[in-house]
Amino acid sequence: MLRFQTVPKAVLRAIAACLLSFVSVAQAQTFFPGQTGNAPGDFDFYVLALSWSPSHCATNGGSRPDDLQCNARRPYGFIVHGLWPQYERGYPENCAIGNRRSGNSYVPRRIISSLSDIMPSQGLIIHEWRRHGSCSGLSPEDYFATLRRAYERVTIPGSMRNPVNDRRVDPRLVEKAFIAANPGLPADGISTACNRGHLQEVRICMTKDLQFRSCPEVDARSCRSRAVKMPGTY
Repeated sequence: MLRFQTVPKAVLRAIAACLLSFVSVAQAQTFFPGQTGNAPGDFDFYVLALSWSPSHCATNGGSRPDDLQCNARRPYGFIVHGLWPQYERGYPENCAIGNRRSGNSYVPRRIISSLSDIMPSQGLIIHEWRRHGSCSGLSPEDYFATLRRAYERVTIPGSMRNPVNDRRVDPRLVEKAFIAANPGLPADGISTACNRGHLQEVRICMTKDLQFRSCPEVDARSCRSRAVKMPGTY
């Protein structure tokens, strides 16, 4: 008759830990169909995120020491939050740069200075390069040049350029105002984001050559509120 030896509990725990580690790695490497896994330059389109600066200052209080949009007396309206490479489903982030991960966050000082009018935060610029720009397949110079061109491609509706007074807005009407001001921008190529009852930002989808395009997944995540605060500039 066969006899089975009892496996020590320490061995069982070690086997369980290995299995959990394997599952975790497998989950971390799961991508949507068509994705190849954070390869720089391998993405489908961009999302240009335009942050409403007064809402950021009202809900975050200028938490970054270098956050000029809140610490300086300048009437910032819509500024660039980021230009994000996207897949049709999901998005890459923190891509490899050469043989290193995107911990290589160096952005030349002259680039940071050149962006102060549309992206007034050194910390944000470095963060966006590390997390999103690293996936563009571009150098920092070319990525931020593309970011500026994307910003200049969009016309901010006249009523939203620098309103002084606080008001309440319907995010759906904000989207319609951008669509009216930007011929060719499809209704499913834009979305809004809200935070703590404030209009946080507007997100616009663009092709790699910065033409407007549809993006159903991004559009589906649009703010569902019907009235949010849009603080005035100050």
